[in-house]
Amino acid sequence: MKSLFKKLFLEHRNRKLLAIILAIAVWFLVNNTLITSKTVINVPVKIENIPPGKTVEGIQSNGFLTKRVNLTIEGNKKLLSELNSNDLQVVFDATGREGEWIASINKKNLRSDNPDVNVSQGIRKVSQQNFIIKLTNLMSEKIPIIITKPIGEAPRGYQFIDVWPYELSVTVSGPANVVKNLKHRGLKLTFNLNDITKGQLDQLTSKDTDEHKDVVSFFVPNHWKQISLPLLSSTPIEINDTNAKYLRIDFLRYGVLEYHTPVPISLYYPPSQEGTINPSKVNLTTSELIQNRGGIKMITPPLYVKGVSALFLDVVKEMVELTVIVNKNKKGCLDYSIQFINAKALEDRYVRLLTSDASDEELRNLQPQVRDDYLRNRFRSYMNRFQFYRTEHDLLDLCPKLQGNAVSITEQKADE
Repeated sequence: MKSLFKKLFLEHRNRKLLAIILAIAVWFLVNNTLITSKTVINVPVKIENIPPGKTVEGIQSNGFLTKRVNLTIEGNKKLLSELNSNDLQVVFDATGREGEWIASINKKNLRSDNPDVNVSQGIRKVSQQNFIIKLTNLMSEKIPIIITKPIGEAPRGYQFIDVWPYELSVTVSGPANVVKNLKHRGLKLTFNLNDITKGQLDQLTSKDTDEHKDVVSFFVPNHWKQISLPLLSSTPIEINDTNAKYLRIDFLRYGVLEYHTPVPISLYYPPSQEGTINPSKVNLTTSELIQNRGGIKMITPPLYVKGVSALFLDVVKEMVELTVIVNKNKKGCLDYSIQFINAKALEDRYVRLLTSDASDEELRNLQPQVRDDYLRNRFRSYMNRFQFYRTEHDLLDLCPKLQGNAVSITEQKADE
């Protein structure tokens, strides 16, 4: 056994050691000089030195295009086996270029930010591939953004009123045809009420020292004030409108308000009914619901309203009327609507009362014109959502009917 061990490891050991070293060296040499090819997909493309006032469609703020290329590369087997699209870039130089040109992708266009990838030594060549680049005029414009009605549900105990401002803008720069198209069609931004928690609104409510204030304003956080424009940027673009700082979603502390004031009810005759109906002969009949008080027909039972503030209700309660549209050709129930008498004066009074409220810090911090616009929009939103309820849960649902020369009004039941 000892003699065998001696023959294997000790006899001619210098020559055996040299042979081992040479074998390892040859293995490394062969392994590092083996040439192979590989297709790398989705390699990013970058354009540098674009002339002033020009741009390339699809280019991002970092100089990379949204479009990528697939490259077939020949080179060192070991390097290519570990190579992926994150290790390479195709770079084109636009110095002195104009209009459209065909750029050929070759080894000199390759670049790597990975220190372990030696493009000059590890890659021999890139299969010939052409890439069309078109320079176009760079354009900057304000793009209108419509803030649409949010989706989702308001947190329990609160009711969504409105979002304000209704419109903002974002200033963008990019290819003229892309920017012009964006400006023509505009943009929309929609928030989700499900992203707002009851705890957030409760916290805002607890900070309010005015216990009678029933409107809670949730100021939209900055990371919501972004718009996605894939043709101009791979990441959302911040809305840079100066009015974006006012962007808020208003909620009403949920509750039902009693409406004890009788509601006048009148008949309206569209001009199209001239000659078919004689208004002097048409009479609105009285009932348990409709009473004649001093010559004024009124809905007298107590009613309720939701979705408006107590202040709004106090301002308008003496100037609300229900109008029935008399149409001889209408089958079934006649249409009717709620009207606000002298609405502009009511709006002015509402704004004046809130503007003079020195306890509302949020309103004080707004610029006068901005504050005026904000309050007027809120008032109009209340008018648009104003409805009467027969009980705390059931809407007042009337069915006016024209029978001969008499208009009678009954209530519709929920199951009708």
